[in-house]
Amino acid sequence: MKVGLVSTLLGASLITSAGAGVPLNSLQGAGGVAFNPLAYPAGTNPDPKSANPFGKPQFGVWYVNLGDVDVDWTALGTAVSIYNRLELSYGREIVAPTGENIKKSDIGAKLLLVPENAGGNAFVPALSVGSIWKTTDNVAAGSDDSAFDFYAVATKLITQLPKPVLLSGGVLSSKEQVTGVFGYNHDWDTTVFGNVDVIPLSFLALGVEYKQGSSYSGFKNADYWDAHVAWFANPNLTLVGAYVNAGDEKSASKVGLGDGYVLSAQYAF
Repeated sequence: MKVGLVSTLLGASLITSAGAGVPLNSLQGAGGVAFNPLAYPAGTNPDPKSANPFGKPQFGVWYVNLGDVDVDWTALGTAVSIYNRLELSYGREIVAPTGENIKKSDIGAKLLLVPENAGGNAFVPALSVGSIWKTTDNVAAGSDDSAFDFYAVATKLITQLPKPVLLSGGVLSSKEQVTGVFGYNHDWDTTVFGNVDVIPLSFLALGVEYKQGSSYSGFKNADYWDAHVAWFANPNLTLVGAYVNAGDEKSASKVGLGDGYVLSAQYAF
């Protein structure tokens, strides 16, 4: 499910400038991959010569087919950056199992605390903190219909290797049940997440993504992972295909949604 890295092998300069590539709009709208946020703010950076602090927005659409549980999952997201530091995002998800659709909205904010390579040090990752307020309709009785996520994430593009590699990892504090599609627990749990992507060609990225499932008394989320490929079709458009595993749908101990395929189109002005 992720990923676009950089639309050409311009390394870190492209990650912090206009064009296709990471961060994408995730399933929840925030700048990241599919499940996980990245430290980079999403949206084309504001023109440093302009008095306008707002960059141009970027947009993403996802389609997830989870055949084991007969679920189609569609998500639309958009994000914009302010002063290259603050990202504001919105996501809208529609999950279509058998019966009535489940609709979910996500409003996010992310603050870049430390820019990548700060102080001229090539080893310094970008570091950000963020939050997403999520609300879901048609939740089961006994679950909350809204809650906040809080996260911290570090991301680094390593250009000293034979091929550029993007590494990202962070911690998430959440009440989500199946990312919030099944509502929100009364308790909190803190989990970890991470991404690895390699850019073997200037127009191609290959990667994997992992998200640990939150566990609460009486409800345990399955771990999620995906393997993805991203094609930078042109300087504005990134297309993504992925295999996703959202846990064993037959498990008696964790709530999983099985596996399936993912398609995404991302556009950055």
